[in-house]
Amino acid sequence: MFNFSFDRRTLYIVIGILVLISLVSLLSSPTALYLTLLGIPGVLIAITFHEFAHGITAYMLGDNTAKMEGRLSLNPFAHLDPIGTLMLVFVGIGWGKPVHVNPSNYTRKISMEKGEAIVSIAGPLINIILAFIFGIIYYAIQRFAGAEFLASTVGTIIMQMIVSTIVTNVGLGVFNLIPLPPLDGSKVIMPFLPYNAKQWFINNEQIFYIIFIIIWITGIAGSIISPAIAWIANGIMRLCSFII
Repeated sequence: MFNFSFDRRTLYIVIGILVLISLVSLLSSPTALYLTLLGIPGVLIAITFHEFAHGITAYMLGDNTAKMEGRLSLNPFAHLDPIGTLMLVFVGIGWGKPVHVNPSNYTRKISMEKGEAIVSIAGPLINIILAFIFGIIYYAIQRFAGAEFLASTVGTIIMQMIVSTIVTNVGLGVFNLIPLPPLDGSKVIMPFLPYNAKQWFINNEQIFYIIFIIIWITGIAGSIISPAIAWIANGIMRLCSFII
């Protein structure tokens, strides 16, 4: 997912400030803190499956780098980046530990560029699939569990955790499809760009990093993708409701 390559110290200072501001705000609102804590399982699921999907897809294409590094695992501790996880929990935007791949190991049935695009889109795709699965679970519980369970404290907590998991997965998937380095979307679009556009994109990658950091820290990225996240999450819930 993320692969920061410049001025990490400054970036981490900014991240620390954002997390601190969020913590202060949460501590002043018990309800917000409660909902944030309920969202932690969804964060662990979203990051773990996202990074696992990158690794297993690369492995299926012939690259065993992720396997050798122990990343073909659904153990959350194999994939969590401490700072990225805190950001996703408390700020709403974050990342996992990047899965290392070696495109030169990919099967020669496809180009390395296409292989990178396939591996990159696997993460966001699994997040959307997970959102759909948890949507099915949500409506299955709602239909078959009974009113008494749904009205209970345990039932309420479970349903809120499921909703949070759905939103987190959609959010992580959509966010990573932004076509700016270091996000997955920047590699997904590469095979579709004309040669000159690709070269310009590659030559100016560092500038795109800076643009990304700016729109992320200023909240512009959130403002842009929030409507898309809401639209997709609502669409998934409507579809799951229709199926169940």
